[in-house]
Amino acid sequence: MKYFVLTWLRKRYVFVSAVLLLASSKSYSQYVFFGKPVYEIGINIGPSNFLGDVGGTQGKGQTFIKDNNLSMTKLMKGLYFTVRPSEFIGFNLAANFGTLEGWDSIIVGKGGLEEARKDRNLGFRSSLWEVGLTAEIYPTVLMEEDDQDLTHKFRPYAILGVGVFHFDPKGLYNGPYGQEWVRLQPLHTEGQGMANHPGRKEYNLTQLNIPMGVGLKYYLSQTLSVGVEVLLRKTFTDYIDDVSTTYVDPNDFYTYFGAGSYTAQVAEAMSNKAIGGYSRPAYGPGDKRGTTTNNDAYFSATLKLGIRLGGDGSNNYTSQTRCPVLRF
Repeated sequence: MKYFVLTWLRKRYVFVSAVLLLASSKSYSQYVFFGKPVYEIGINIGPSNFLGDVGGTQGKGQTFIKDNNLSMTKLMKGLYFTVRPSEFIGFNLAANFGTLEGWDSIIVGKGGLEEARKDRNLGFRSSLWEVGLTAEIYPTVLMEEDDQDLTHKFRPYAILGVGVFHFDPKGLYNGPYGQEWVRLQPLHTEGQGMANHPGRKEYNLTQLNIPMGVGLKYYLSQTLSVGVEVLLRKTFTDYIDDVSTTYVDPNDFYTYFGAGSYTAQVAEAMSNKAIGGYSRPAYGPGDKRGTTTNNDAYFSATLKLGIRLGGDGSNNYTSQTRCPVLRF
């Protein structure tokens, strides 16, 4: 009998809890995702770095920050516009501009695997612009006693979205008139688009990326905020630095561009700049030039300054039925 009563009470407790949860979920979803929107505009500026085949640090090349070379840090700057249906979530549209750069020659050789990249002696510089649409999630809002009071408040957040970016790698060519910057994509340095390399397609200079990262925002007042944001861009190309696969035969350039072509001469020179001074001669056709299994990436760490529009933060959601939030 005691077991039966306990079982009956437990079932009723689960049922009542489920009903209360369902009843509150509508008001909760309204609070979290809907309401009178608040808008924010702002600027951001900070360092950015390239992560790819060219450059890096000691040892085997890596795909993330371990292989970041601080001397190649460049400045990224931009503007953003955010629509915030609630304090929990925001949708951010941003445009950023900057430069990406990498050079094998700056690697400090220690007699390890990095020597092969240093001996390869490739390098690039590329302008960059990007437009991204991201979602910002502020989980600590659910633990605030009054989320609408923004004064002197820290808020960490997570970022995930989709973007489009444009790049155009250039390299330094030692020509008859001295050094000059030349665009690398039109040179087909790894045989892209050539008939005898059917598996190597020409790469597009405009590509998609996946921005992901974290940020920390601090509200100086109901309308003004400052913050820091670290954002990694996963890309779907291995050619931001114009390096991906293997060396091709120099004769391929003269077949493609024409015998005696000046463009073929430049392409040959830019395709293979190996020094050949460490444990082997200069690289030849079929030798490894890049790592095809790892796509390029880049990241930034920016300082943001924002101004909120469309309300003072004190009555944005008064028309919504709200659930209690946790208090500590």
